[in-house]
Amino acid sequence: MKPHFLQSKAWKQFQEDLGREVFELSGKGWKTLAVLEVGTLNRRIYCPYGPVFEDEDSFDLAIASLLNLAKEQNVDFLRIEPRVDLADDFLRQRGFKKVNYQQLQPEHTQIIDLTDVSEEELVASFAQNNRSIYRNHHKKGYKIEVSQDPEDVSILVDFMQKVASRNNISAHEPEYYKKQAKSLTKTGSEKIYIARLEDGTPIAAAVFFDGEGMRVYAHAAADDKYRKLSAGTALLATAIVDAKKAGLTEVDLYGIAPDGDMNHPWIGFSKFKKSFGGKSFEYAGAWDLPINKARYLLYRFYQKMR
Repeated sequence: MKPHFLQSKAWKQFQEDLGREVFELSGKGWKTLAVLEVGTLNRRIYCPYGPVFEDEDSFDLAIASLLNLAKEQNVDFLRIEPRVDLADDFLRQRGFKKVNYQQLQPEHTQIIDLTDVSEEELVASFAQNNRSIYRNHHKKGYKIEVSQDPEDVSILVDFMQKVASRNNISAHEPEYYKKQAKSLTKTGSEKIYIARLEDGTPIAAAVFFDGEGMRVYAHAAADDKYRKLSAGTALLATAIVDAKKAGLTEVDLYGIAPDGDMNHPWIGFSKFKKSFGGKSFEYAGAWDLPINKARYLLYRFYQKMR
């Protein structure tokens, strides 16, 4: 499997812009980007959607190299997120412990393959309502624009804060998204899609990351007053078609509920994402390998109490 955007040079630059130290490691059949993170009661090496490896042997080589780095950096544990569906026993036999007490990168996602499909076939794979909105949204009095001006991310942030407040959910601080936009638009890897009424009023916005042949649907929100216009649907449909036109090979809709879990909090937007076609994938999830076992147990206790 190809590396995810979170294993790209653009993401490395963003992490460095946040003040974090980032390492690029590689060997026969494997490679990974590893971030040194320091938080409450822990110091860790974290591989977001990594390492990337070919087989069991190359996985073991990757972990050996990461362990050396972890010891050099005096961290409490190593955290990995293999973007494949590894058996739990395979990881437990190597000393890893499943992370199930906090949300990290999604374990389940929906990916649209853009290869060997025409633009017409791609649109035809959307649900009928999505096709209609994509083709006719301009008749509802709004248009879609694509921006790489980092200041425009404030439109999305405002919508996201209102959504978070309305649904009593937490989100990153606004400054995080602004730093992200400033860093990633410099490399051309962040695109900000905005739906505006004819008078220029923004009614929805979404951020996409481009890299490694992939477009990632990262963040999105809309003004609840205009929900009947379905601008979020038009934004995503347009971004998917644009990815095809740009020669990208896949769109990662980035996070869905597990199949069959009808009580999952993501069930609503999972149904929305699946209405654009594609295929569901399940990954191994996040796993920790303790280095300093006493400090690691203290950290896990703290996280569970939270």
